[in-house]
Amino acid sequence: MDKTEQDQLKKEAATKAAKVVKSNSVLGVGTGSTVAFFIDALGERKEKEDFNLKHIVTTSNRSKKQLEELGFKVDELADIDQADLTVDGADRVDDNLDGIKGGGGALTLEKNVAINSKKIIWIVDESKLVHHLSGFPLPVEVLPVSAEQNFKRFEEGLKPQWRLDENGERYVTHYGNYIIDLAADPTPVPHGLADYLDHTVGVVEHGLFLDMCDEVIIAHSDGTIEDKKRK
Repeated sequence: MDKTEQDQLKKEAATKAAKVVKSNSVLGVGTGSTVAFFIDALGERKEKEDFNLKHIVTTSNRSKKQLEELGFKVDELADIDQADLTVDGADRVDDNLDGIKGGGGALTLEKNVAINSKKIIWIVDESKLVHHLSGFPLPVEVLPVSAEQNFKRFEEGLKPQWRLDENGERYVTHYGNYIIDLAADPTPVPHGLADYLDHTVGVVEHGLFLDMCDEVIIAHSDGTIEDKKRK
């Protein structure tokens, strides 16, 4: 599948997700290429319908800029109590609708927005689907002060790699932290690994999004759109 075909799939899934958003609701918006199509679809609704949103919060400056350019006012997470719905992409989604996120480096804010949402929908193309979480490094955001120690601990079976920026330097997150990508594949015992990372001093957040997503809208290469909901 080439990029043009993949982009068309993403656009179809994003357009369906945009139709689900209720006017005058509180919306959380994620980040990434599929979400960019979703934001465009929201803009089309705003232009053609009596459609607006009470509040919007987002997980990246890129999404914020795109929303503002379409005439939406973007708030901070601290300005709302809870989002009615959050729509985001995912790097991998398994059969249980658990996922790996954070390929773009915004995992901490993504998880904060997600956990403060009544409902979560992910929009993906079929290339992101796996039976068991695999095929994508697991991002772990760590504090610089203890990053070296964290890296050494992760060397015991998790195949850690420093995330680097375009200059070959350690990637620095929005919050001034580093990201260690764990390349152990498939992801070993996701719930157990999540618990381990949650209790590791120096770890700010990790990219395992477990038992959180309610619905995944999937664009398939045969042109069909699949809507999977958590059982």
